[in-house]
Amino acid sequence: MSQQHDTYLNDWTKRQELAEQMLPMIGKLYRDKGVVLKIYGRSLINCSTIDLLKAHRFVKQYEPEGLSIHNTYPILQHISGMNLSPMRLDLGKLASGYLRDAQKDESIADYVNRKLESVVDGKGTLKLQQGTDVVLYGFGRIGRLLARLLIERTGSGNKMRLRAIVVRKGKGHDIEKRASLLRRDSVHGPFNGTIHVLEDANALIVNGNFIQIIYADAPDTIDYTEYGIDNALIVDNTGKWRDEEGLGLHLKSKGVSKVLLTAPGKGELPNIVYGVNHDAIASDTKIVSAASCTTNAIVPVLKVLNDEFGIEHGHVETVHSYTNDQNLIDNYHPGARRGRSAALNMVLTETGAAKAVAKALPELKGKLTGNAIRVPTPNVSLAVLNLTLGRETSKEAMNDHLREMALNSDLQEQIDFTASTEIVSTDLVGSRHAGVVDSASTIVSGNKCVLYVWYDNEFGYSCQVIRVMQEMAGLHFPQLP
Repeated sequence: MSQQHDTYLNDWTKRQELAEQMLPMIGKLYRDKGVVLKIYGRSLINCSTIDLLKAHRFVKQYEPEGLSIHNTYPILQHISGMNLSPMRLDLGKLASGYLRDAQKDESIADYVNRKLESVVDGKGTLKLQQGTDVVLYGFGRIGRLLARLLIERTGSGNKMRLRAIVVRKGKGHDIEKRASLLRRDSVHGPFNGTIHVLEDANALIVNGNFIQIIYADAPDTIDYTEYGIDNALIVDNTGKWRDEEGLGLHLKSKGVSKVLLTAPGKGELPNIVYGVNHDAIASDTKIVSAASCTTNAIVPVLKVLNDEFGIEHGHVETVHSYTNDQNLIDNYHPGARRGRSAALNMVLTETGAAKAVAKALPELKGKLTGNAIRVPTPNVSLAVLNLTLGRETSKEAMNDHLREMALNSDLQEQIDFTASTEIVSTDLVGSRHAGVVDSASTIVSGNKCVLYVWYDNEFGYSCQVIRVMQEMAGLHFPQLP
């Protein structure tokens, strides 16, 4: 028994040592070359040794043989010496590909060189050489998570720079209070870095990034050029203005180029779900909406289902964590039922997500209904898709298709997939996907199906917003393999 114990412990120690050696290489590739490494969709940027080993373990969900760190380490060593362009590179898929598809007697170096030929020595470089100034207008739940995501991307390949945050001035030590909310989060944990407050300059220094705090009461009263900010992308997180006319006020401020709303847009404002209809953003598009968290979670799944099986009609029920729009205890609220205590009640309310689907997927217009139940949890929600399909299928066929879409399709950043029978909502806090298919709960009977899609309605949605921001900024990263 002691010998068996030593065998397992020695194996763990060796894998841990390899992971410790890999972390500096992963960080240097990102900082110096703008290469974001992943393992089967799991980002390795700013990960820990344990995170890296868990990412390898996750591969078992897709590959029966799994993936050993002994396979990825030599590939990473070779990649570290290559002159790569900024890109998104799945180290796990590259390693699995070598084990499965390498030509006879082909070395790791030869295989990797062949697979990455399109992004070496200046090939595949970004067309946009100048960075894009980003201003967060509003600094609530989504604003602070966007700040975290933008700051963690600081590096050679980062062409979006958080330059300023616009808020209304609060009482007391306003900047210190806002810095504290960025530093500590009850749901998403502590900020990964350092934050220094410059009271005299009305600014924050966050991981070396100088971020100006601007106080303003209206979006059309700011001269951003006074702060060295020009052609800025304004990300409006307030939700106060949701149509083209209201959001157009931002464009009246000097130094503003484009505006993105982090809420569902009204009227003719384009609602963008990245991965599905982001090609609607043209180079001269000035104002768009990133739709809602629920719309982002369900539209990618609905698209792949409609493409493969057809959707005749259906109903979407969202079991949604409470939001800041509700009351902690019973109090007046203009919305039906939302005045009742969010922490004590399940609250049946409306959602526009089902109708909003048609803005991203016009072929589903009029085919879906929807409702929502707000529940006493602070984050992570669940969409239940009850659909009538265009043809009959099986649970196995549907799950196989969704697994393939999550791994190898153009929607692999939007759709995640889990086969766990034990997963609960808190396990999905921090998910960077728009939605996570709970395959163990899939129900199929003939042409009827019920799908359960989890989503981190704060962090996962914020990651989708970042992708829309990149599109508006003209950033297009090659994704390999």
